Amino acid sequence: MIISASRRTDIPAFYSSWFFNRLKDGFVLVPNPRNSKQLSRIFLSPDIVDCIVFWTKNPSSMLHKLVKLSEYPFYFQFTLTAYEADIEKHLPALQKRIAIFKQLAEHVGQDRVIWRYDPILINKHYTIDYHIDFFNQIASSLRGYTDSCIISFIDDYPHIQQSLIKEDINRLQVVDILNLCSSLSEIASDNQLTLQTCAEEIELLNCNISHGACIDKTRIEKITGRLLLAKKDKNQRNNCQCLESIDIGTYDTCSFGCLYCYATTSKRKVQANKRLYNQCSPKLVGDLLETDIIKDKPMRSLFSLQNELF
Repeated sequence: MIISASRRTDIPAFYSSWFFNRLKDGFVLVPNPRNSKQLSRIFLSPDIVDCIVFWTKNPSSMLHKLVKLSEYPFYFQFTLTAYEADIEKHLPALQKRIAIFKQLAEHVGQDRVIWRYDPILINKHYTIDYHIDFFNQIASSLRGYTDSCIISFIDDYPHIQQSLIKEDINRLQVVDILNLCSSLSEIASDNQLTLQTCAEEIELLNCNISHGACIDKTRIEKITGRLLLAKKDKNQRNNCQCLESIDIGTYDTCSFGCLYCYATTSKRKVQANKRLYNQCSPKLVGDLLETDIIKDKPMRSLFSLQNELF
């Protein structure tokens, strides 16, 4: 099974000690997002974890712990954008994050660190020219440190709509997307990057941009050298191309405070959950309670029993 760590929060940035304790103990308890009393026990044995996909904006706290992943295939989805504090409130400076990206790639290889430039949003300050300029700066800095970039465009989730209105952010029009992506594609090509979209309906093949999969069969097979028999994840959005996975994160636990975040519904909830954090607990928020209902998640490796791919 593939482990997603995590679409719901930034485990490398805030919870790496907890994560490695979970690997050591061999399991994690993950609450049902709709009923926090119902927990799934996810086993983390290297025999059944085919790959771990990390999602992060700042994995600096993990850099000295990567040796603990030696038994697991893994790669990182690393978001690097150029927004200011009005959009991404609590991130380190861009140049510092670029340096962290390079350091990570030097440790694990460029095929295990994917650059995410998403979500792309437009207003009077963050114009198409703004994105082209900063995309070019970041791409040039990352040349040789990654082989891929994934882009997506802002979604107006109900709980962020008022914030979007306040910052005068609207959905991108098709003409804006095409104009922007034509330039981004040229920049990506100049820097030896494959450019793909994440969960987008629009076709951009004329810009040499294909639909991508963040949890990617081809990449996992390349990293492991084994044939993966996995299906598309039916629990994601219709346009998402990702393989099936199990996410071990919890909503409302990321402290970066990004305006566009779908996984954070309120600052108050994040603060409350952070106060309950115990790095030795089997679950991310709080300790195990007598009222918790735990069920073992059926799990198996998705690798083919046939010979290795290479």
